[in-house]
Amino acid sequence: MRYSRFVLSMAAVFVWGAVGCANPAADAPQAEVSEPVPEVQAEPTSPDDAVVQDSYADATIYTIGEGSTIEFVGSKVTGSHEGGFTEFEGELAVVDGDPSRSKVEVSIDATSLYANVDKLTVHLKSPDFFDVETYPRASFESTAITATDDGYSVTGTLTLHGVTKQIVFPAAITLSEETVTADAEFAIKRFDFGIEYKGMADDLIRDDVLIKLHLVASPEPVPVS
Repeated sequence: MRYSRFVLSMAAVFVWGAVGCANPAADAPQAEVSEPVPEVQAEPTSPDDAVVQDSYADATIYTIGEGSTIEFVGSKVTGSHEGGFTEFEGELAVVDGDPSRSKVEVSIDATSLYANVDKLTVHLKSPDFFDVETYPRASFESTAITATDDGYSVTGTLTLHGVTKQIVFPAAITLSEETVTADAEFAIKRFDFGIEYKGMADDLIRDDVLIKLHLVASPEPVPVS
């Protein structure tokens, strides 16, 4: 009987450890990350070219505000931690009610970073990770939004930790006269953005980080809270 209890106890410890060590980004789609494509500003050679280059002139501007969240989940061998940013701003330029003809821009105050453990918040702000004193802002600007069978594929330029990359990730976008809501959950590799602190030798920090976006925008400016 004692042997059976011992076996069951060890099995319970093993199962708990396996769950605790799971990678939260493992089941999320991996964002495609590459070097940014240089932007070429060509002079219009015809009226049609001018219309294309000024395609957002008549767009409806929705301001990102209340109810929006930008969050992340990082993990190491022994567990994971949640965090995010409390201060950011941005807008969506929507053309003819069509997300695939629209554009999104977001600017993040990196110093507003938080984690679910106060001590970790301080460490994440340090040069080991985001180095917010040197790089106080992060930003994203879309360059293309393409309709897919499951929603939309968003391509854009992400600047984080002083590194600029082109990324492509899936998103769900819902549009109405009152609001635009954009949701996305995907993984990026922090090493791609020069965040390479490895952690303790027996508790290494994973490269993959889960990004969770929930953006709510309206025609009237509403502060993020």
